[in-house]
Order: sequence, then C-alpha cells, then structure tokens
Amino acid sequence: MPKQKTHKGLTKRIKVTKTGKVRFFSPNSRHLKSNKRGVTVQTYRKGRFARDGDMKMYGKLLNRGLLSQQQHAVRKESPAAAAASAD
Repeated sequence: MPKQKTHKGLTKRIKVTKTGKVRFFSPNSRHLKSNKRGVTVQTYRKGRFARDGDMKMYGKLLNRGLLSQQQHAVRKESPAAAAASAD
C-alpha cells in the first residue's frame, strides 16, 4: 500500500507552530513592489495565521491535525470546554 505523503509545496510556504497553528506570509510580497502603495507593502511584512475555513484543506494536505487561530483562542480561554467539544 502506498505511503501518505505531505504536500511539499505547502510545507515550503507555511510553518506549523508548536501549538498546531498554521503561520504563513502574504503572497505577492516578494518583488515588484514599486507599483504598490506603501501601506500595502507594510502589510506584507506581517505574518498571518490560517483561518477556520482553510484548516480542513491544510490538514488533508499535511496529513495531520491542525488548529486555526480562532480554535486556539477558544482552547486557551476554557480548556474544559475545548476538551468537551473535542469528544
């Protein structure tokens, strides 16, 4: 039976943090910045976290369980409620 492989293109573009959140940098931020507004270029410098809607797709491509920023915040607020919702 073939092995489950991670999506190498995705692993090069994201970083999974210790808590399981997915961190990435904005696309279109590498070059050709002269025709973009200064505010736009400044927002490219910030790292971003993946949202709930993308987490299912990322989990399938990486073959592991992941948390979005909202899910992490809920677990951090009330660990008992998160454990109950996970079951």
